[in-house]
Amino acid sequence: MAYVWDKKLETGNATIDSQHKELVNAVNQLLDACAVGKGRAQIKETSDFLLDYTKRHFADEEKLQTQSKYPDYINHKKNHSDFVKAVNEIVEQLNKDGATIVLVGKINNTIASWLINHILEEDVKVAAHIKSTQG
Repeated sequence: MAYVWDKKLETGNATIDSQHKELVNAVNQLLDACAVGKGRAQIKETSDFLLDYTKRHFADEEKLQTQSKYPDYINHKKNHSDFVKAVNEIVEQLNKDGATIVLVGKINNTIASWLINHILEEDVKVAAHIKSTQG
């Protein structure tokens, strides 16, 4: 199942939105690679990119939060850390076992749905806070 970027996922912060689009695209590429059995090399490359980009995005997002004194920074950072740990576990399992049906489901449920829900529920609050401190 491909995830489609739409207006409801926009936070209003150009940097965050641009990075979120990249993350959604990477999740879609990983799901596509798994679905068509593109082989471990393609899946590994895509999953490694997703993991690396997630870490970079979270660091950028957390920097914006500290600069704007976001009041829920500690919880938001913990959510990010928990997600990175979950993605690491999936990447390790993917590298070890390949793209099993169970693992593809886990990618969809753990990575994709978490990311979408996080954007809709948490990142919009961060973007609103940042916007309120700039004006």
